[in-house]
Amino acid sequence: MARKVLISAGGSGIGRCIAEAFLNNQDEVFVCDINAKSLEQFQKDYPKLHIHACDLADHEQIKLMFSQAISKLSGIDILVNNTGISGPTIAADELSFEDWNTVINLNLNSTFLITQLAIPYLKQAETGVIINMSSIAGRLGYPYRLAYSTSKWGMIGFTKTLSMELGADNIRVNAILPGAVDGDRVQRVLQARADVAHTSLEEVTQNALKNQSLKYFVNPKHIADLCLFLASDSGRSISGQILPIDGDKQCLS
Repeated sequence: MARKVLISAGGSGIGRCIAEAFLNNQDEVFVCDINAKSLEQFQKDYPKLHIHACDLADHEQIKLMFSQAISKLSGIDILVNNTGISGPTIAADELSFEDWNTVINLNLNSTFLITQLAIPYLKQAETGVIINMSSIAGRLGYPYRLAYSTSKWGMIGFTKTLSMELGADNIRVNAILPGAVDGDRVQRVLQARADVAHTSLEEVTQNALKNQSLKYFVNPKHIADLCLFLASDSGRSISGQILPIDGDKQCLS
């Protein structure tokens, strides 16, 4: 039976890979994203996909998006909280309160609001699944990325607490912590770090891979595979877990 899947920020990158994995598994998928063009192209590639363009930093737009999701899906079995922005690469004493709030609002507040709306439907599903996208920056300190790292550490507490609260309703809650994921976004982040450190992109890239066992960036499809596993019957006893997929990264610098 097709499961009903809601994925936030699923128009491109990791989110799209996750959505494609569930679609290819014959599940019914609803994706929201701020980039309408990405969503429209995604729907052209997968006509059965449900899409909704919105800004998840706007709480009223979240409510509208969620009502559309329920209208299309008639329920939710699986929620993937993939929302997140990197925020500025800047020293802590230069980070503006506005930039701090922007990151915390999108990365944590929007995730809380979507999850809160979804919980009653996940309880009805009887075998609900929540997958939260944290980051390696949610288990390691990350210099010059204070707002981002703080938001991703917050996702760990969010996951652990929800798992304890919702376990009696047979809802599984886990967090995935990707390392540097191959693609345009990691290149932008690395370039920003190079600019701050007044060094080359090549040097920053080499440094990013230096302190991990596997000397390559994470393939987003591997993250999607992990999502499928956690949402499957094979993952039915897994909850409250913090699952790095980062090539065994030991340090962020």
